[in-house]
Amino acid sequence: MAWTRYVAIGDSFTEGLGDPYADGEWRGWADRVAEALSARVDGFGYANLAVRGRLLDQIIAEQLPPALDLKPDLVSISGGGNDLLRPKTDVDALAGRMDAAVARIRDAGADVVLFTGVDPVGQPVISRTRGRVAVFNELLRGIAARRGAHVVDQWSMDVLRDSRMWGVDRLHMSSDGHRRVALATLEALGVEGAEPGAWREPVLAPLPELGKGARRLHDLRWARGYLAPWVGRRLRGRSSGDAVTAKRPALRAME
Repeated sequence: MAWTRYVAIGDSFTEGLGDPYADGEWRGWADRVAEALSARVDGFGYANLAVRGRLLDQIIAEQLPPALDLKPDLVSISGGGNDLLRPKTDVDALAGRMDAAVARIRDAGADVVLFTGVDPVGQPVISRTRGRVAVFNELLRGIAARRGAHVVDQWSMDVLRDSRMWGVDRLHMSSDGHRRVALATLEALGVEGAEPGAWREPVLAPLPELGKGARRLHDLRWARGYLAPWVGRRLRGRSSGDAVTAKRPALRAME
């Protein structure tokens, strides 16, 4: 496929947090994918409507209609991660809403890219979501099979379990993490020239083992600096994206 109108919708993952341009604006895997697709076809346009902190229902209500108004031939939708951080989330209902959203995109004539969640094994606090994420992943794969969507299987990307793929907040990927997801996305799309398994390179050397005390101190600093503020926002009904708007609301060429 030579897609010419790509629209990305989602939360902070798709907005690109953790992967800055030189000017401080966020780049991210979606921008990287758009750069690669743009180099393969004339007249390419890209829009990114993703906003950090959004729940899946917000993505569907706020971003999907304007995305479809842009008449895309390719849409990436990643959502549900913020929902799954909430213990009482109904995973089956969440997947049902994603299925309906994917159906709307496919009915509009666009191809769709979905993303499984990353395996959070070994991560303090976040690892408690592992069961919910695993179930949601299986439901996403079923949606993709029924609807003819592409899937980027981040769960099986073992490199994403390495702390160097993440920022200090442990929630947003580092630049290298975003780069590898972009390569995996191009592979999932079957883009000509996308080398299978390129996201594995370079292979990372093992990290030195931290002692129990050092790990505990590291986790305590993370909890104070990032977990506590997140909990505080949730208790107040606030979001990190309350004052944020889409970084690229209209289709335009890659600079």
